[in-house]
Amino acid sequence: MENKKVIILGSSRKNGNTTRIVDEIAKETGIDVVNLSDYNISHYDYESKNIEDDFLPLIKGILEKYDTLIFATPIYWYNMSGIMKVFFDRFSDLIRIEKETGRKLRGKKIGVISNSHDNEIEDSFYIPFKKTADYLGMEYLGHAHFNANILNQQTKIELTFI
Repeated sequence: MENKKVIILGSSRKNGNTTRIVDEIAKETGIDVVNLSDYNISHYDYESKNIEDDFLPLIKGILEKYDTLIFATPIYWYNMSGIMKVFFDRFSDLIRIEKETGRKLRGKKIGVISNSHDNEIEDSFYIPFKKTADYLGMEYLGHAHFNANILNQQTKIELTFI
């Protein structure tokens, strides 16, 4: 694999600010985009009653095709979006019932794109991403934050961490 990248978009709005940012990055770089709102992904369930939803086929496809996963999320109540949190929670399936798939996370690289109505956010926002990368043997590349209030045609959207 030649370090193929994907942006995993987790936003509640199909045409919101985070989607605009991701679309611009994808257009400029040719990076593929997976929009989580196009899938039916249930909350994590200890009894695995949700095994038939879209999570396992989706994550298996992502892990087969890509080396670098870039998570894009608006900031909701000082946290990643709900849909992104559900996706992250489902990584538990990869260490409990789909261990072979989970092992494929090791060595992958991750980055984060965040968006809010502030110029800067506290580094604590990125802790779940960094800790997840550490725990699963992935490399955390970094992050980029964008202020939705000042996005316009002249805004330079780039990801220096990749």
